[in-house]
Amino acid sequence: MKKEWKCYHANKEEVESLEKQYHLTKLVSSILVNRNITEEKQLKKFLAPTRHDFYDPFLMPDMEKAVERILKAIQYNEKMLIYGDYDVDGITSITILKKFFQDREISIDYYIPNRIEEGYGLNKEAIKHIAQNGYQFILTVDCGITSVEEVALAKELGVDIVITDHHEVPEKLPDAIAVVDAKRKDSLYPFNQLAGVGVAFKLIQALSKKMDLPEKEYLKYLDIVCIGTISDIVPLLDENRVITKLGLKLVEQTKNIGLQELLKICGYTKIDSNTISFGIAPRINACGRLADAKIALELFLTEDKEKAKAIAMQLNLYNQQRQEMEKNIYEEAVQKIEEEKNAQSIIVLAKEGWHHGVIGIVASKITEKYFKPSILMGIEGKEAKGSGRSIPGFNLHEALTKNSQYLEKFGGHAMAVGVSLKSENFSNFKKELQEYGQNSHICDIIPIIEIDEEISFKDISIETVTQLDLLQPFGEANKEPIFACRNVKIQSIRTLSEGKHIKLTLQDDNFYLDVVGFQMGYLAEEFKLGNKVDVVGSLEINEYNGAKKVQMRLIDMILAITK
Repeated sequence: MKKEWKCYHANKEEVESLEKQYHLTKLVSSILVNRNITEEKQLKKFLAPTRHDFYDPFLMPDMEKAVERILKAIQYNEKMLIYGDYDVDGITSITILKKFFQDREISIDYYIPNRIEEGYGLNKEAIKHIAQNGYQFILTVDCGITSVEEVALAKELGVDIVITDHHEVPEKLPDAIAVVDAKRKDSLYPFNQLAGVGVAFKLIQALSKKMDLPEKEYLKYLDIVCIGTISDIVPLLDENRVITKLGLKLVEQTKNIGLQELLKICGYTKIDSNTISFGIAPRINACGRLADAKIALELFLTEDKEKAKAIAMQLNLYNQQRQEMEKNIYEEAVQKIEEEKNAQSIIVLAKEGWHHGVIGIVASKITEKYFKPSILMGIEGKEAKGSGRSIPGFNLHEALTKNSQYLEKFGGHAMAVGVSLKSENFSNFKKELQEYGQNSHICDIIPIIEIDEEISFKDISIETVTQLDLLQPFGEANKEPIFACRNVKIQSIRTLSEGKHIKLTLQDDNFYLDVVGFQMGYLAEEFKLGNKVDVVGSLEINEYNGAKKVQMRLIDMILAITK
């Protein structure tokens, strides 16, 4: 698949200024300039944030009201409940609030809706059940901002609700005691991209201030807050960067027994954002997808090491089951796509037995493989439910809005959607949506690789690559740096793992670089020894038998244009 390479060109004077003033390498300085991180205060906060970089929580709308209502509930010993979500963001949000109240010897219960039976967020049956069980106060985390009818029902049943959320705010707010969401139009908060757990953390910070508690009483939860923040794929900038940069340090020495056991079972030796994204998050999410999210919550809440070990093993097993399901659905989806053979603008597939809990992950992989928007649905009798993922430049939510006549329900945003319809309407929906995609000229959209810097092999060393760690944690809006090397010679080329991956040694004058391309074994048939090529990839330190060596993780490779 042809890709467009787009390279930044940093201002040389600004780069040299950062190099001299902050003793940084040219590579790191160039990336900081490309990302517009050059002003002194901003730079210090980016490279070395401290606890003093957190904003005042009371700048958030309704934070004062929320704190007052919680303190009143505590004072009058009301029966309280935290209502959360079944993903990592929701689980970590409940964890830190539950632990904060436990540490104060304050009783508070929790409720997590069942993913399959209840779906996301507040629901009326749950509200009725909670009211019947004598609860007087509900505190939501990571949900509630759109729950106008559910909050009205709770009010009718004599239950007060305080909402803490981070999702987009509708025109009409629920009539709750307080609605804490930095995305509100009337918000004075300097940053509105916190994860749900970030908002919950700010609530704990506000409570700590009102209760005259020392800073450590809310800072000690940053390991858990960091996990929820990275997992929710929010921009790792500003206050999210403060949370994750400080939080990862706490993860390394975490006192949370459950997290200790989960880290062990993941097998990661280095603690960074990848450890969270590919080790911790999938195991927690697998629990909510295939079983009961309360099991993952219990892992973080337990003080029993043996119980924690058993739960961590259980989550690992769920993750293995999730991977197997995902693999089977993916292979079936690819087979269906290849059988249809026509150049689809949007991939729309459905099949009985495809599990709702993993279908969104498969849609992401299908979209990545074919660079086309995709919607995958599982059919259950008369109903089909599923998830969709899009590509940059095509608004999938808008596409559903324009073709909603066959849909029962849908939601999401430009890049990711959830959808349900009657099975009998699937064929018509597929036809209409693919025609819409055809008319939108999706096939003309070319994937773009954004390159941070064009470098020569002589610029690469253990020192320069190690200093790239200053830019960690990597994630949304702070991507791992990508570099281009041009007109280099293939000195060796071979495949690994039965042809799945490719391993190369490239030469640039008298300098050499090892390159590995995962899932790119097919390139061995397109290139040969002696070819001059241009390569794009990220740089890392590979340690083997005690020896350290720089290597590139390949993203793309093309034949060089020789002059």
